[in-house]
Amino acid sequence: MSFPRASQALARFTVLDLTRVRSGPTAVRQFADWGANVIKIDALTGDSGGEQPGGPRHGSDFQNLHRNKRAMTLDLKRAEGLAVFARLVAQADVVIENFRPDVKARLGIDYASLRAINPRIVLGSISGFGQDGPYQKRPGFDQIAQGMGGLMSVTGAPGEGPMRAGIPIADLSAGLFCALGVMTALLERDVSGEGQWVQTSLLQAQIFMLDFQAARWLVDHEVPEQAGNNHPTSIPTGVFKTSDGYINIATTGGKIWERCAETLGARELISHPDYATAPARSKNRDALNAEINALTEKQTSAHWVEVLNAAGVPSGPIYSIDQTFDDAQVRHLGMAQDVPSRDGSSIRLVGQPLSLSRTPTRMAAPPPAFGEHTEEILAEFGFSRQEIEALRRDKVV
Repeated sequence: MSFPRASQALARFTVLDLTRVRSGPTAVRQFADWGANVIKIDALTGDSGGEQPGGPRHGSDFQNLHRNKRAMTLDLKRAEGLAVFARLVAQADVVIENFRPDVKARLGIDYASLRAINPRIVLGSISGFGQDGPYQKRPGFDQIAQGMGGLMSVTGAPGEGPMRAGIPIADLSAGLFCALGVMTALLERDVSGEGQWVQTSLLQAQIFMLDFQAARWLVDHEVPEQAGNNHPTSIPTGVFKTSDGYINIATTGGKIWERCAETLGARELISHPDYATAPARSKNRDALNAEINALTEKQTSAHWVEVLNAAGVPSGPIYSIDQTFDDAQVRHLGMAQDVPSRDGSSIRLVGQPLSLSRTPTRMAAPPPAFGEHTEEILAEFGFSRQEIEALRRDKVV
């Protein structure tokens, strides 16, 4: 196979990608970026542009989600298309999809059907609310999961109503959890020799991401509330105004609070009865924040970030996204990476947030055009030229 691999880490695995929009493609991206043979199966809709839900194929969102893959077209609504898919499944390791739960059974690509073809297959499924239960047929959407999963009730300023996060965190986390589950199943398959069905949902992922906020309710029966930019438990931690913008300051524990006060030139705050203990600082957080703001406004953001970090007090600037990618540490980490395009130029996409010492990842290939590799892929799976021509003629691919 001449297709360039992004890495050798997962090069032995073949993944059939039936995903759309964001959560599913996020899961598959983890396999593509680490070198798996990922085959994106585009629905054969007759749309020459190959547009699918989730935005234009040549838009920035699609480009960022679908790099390092190949693509073929296939009509899964026809018996001939399902027969082709079955031959792919017989040689694949993983299928990942994020249809509504009933769609799989209707198409005949549910886990029982796939397992009958290949007992080693791992099916990764992402839904809005779960594969069964009272909400199984509801369409899933990130913001709906943010609301039902509790995130919007703890995001935003007190008294201003619920607020969504600025990123589709339910979609993204569900995709990452699906990828983790599939990789876990592949590891277990090395022992048992059998695949299995990996299931997650936007709602489950969002609830898991509540983390300590969920534990506050489950363990302590305390319902967390909105705290704006203030940390709900580590005080003072939040956003503070400077002479030229805003910074974050984070104090966790008494020692860091003392170092913070000293660095701000306000040692008297340490022994002040309203701020001397963690409960006192929590009770009087608004007054304490005002005291800190009065001090931080006297110097620039760069000044405070430098001196606070030098004193061991976590602090950082608050960037716009363009400033984020211009930061020296972000450039050093290589979070923006070039991927070659078909016209010889390149585009910049977001790189993986982890590294492996022996089998690193890279931007090896741009996102595929609609059905770009159909004939190449079918030939690799044993389809003859005559079979491929017949499938083209009959508009199965």
